[in-house]
Amino acid sequence: MSLRHYETMVIVKPTLTDEEKEAIIDNIKKVISDFKGEVVAVDNIGVRELAYPIEKFERGHYYIIYYKAPAEAVIELERQLRYNEEVLRFMTVKYETKKDIKRWEEMAKNV
Repeated sequence: MSLRHYETMVIVKPTLTDEEKEAIIDNIKKVISDFKGEVVAVDNIGVRELAYPIEKFERGHYYIIYYKAPAEAVIELERQLRYNEEVLRFMTVKYETKKDIKRWEEMAKNV
């Protein structure tokens, strides 16, 4: 089971309390660690304007999680995010080439 480099961006509702946002991020970390993955960095970007309204929200709180994990962890993570009503959108990117992985390491280091 090889660990691959991933980045998942999550947009949560801006009306959540800090504790609720922290619980969502902690759950993401738990799913990754349950599959023997490693969270390298979490970038809290903050509240930003959305390109278009989602569920009547015009703003969202953005997080980017950089991690190494097997593919099964990503499948489970996306399944849980899909059913979480507090998550407006999410997107996962896999880094495969040496050039991409080097860029991933730079981004994760700068968080």
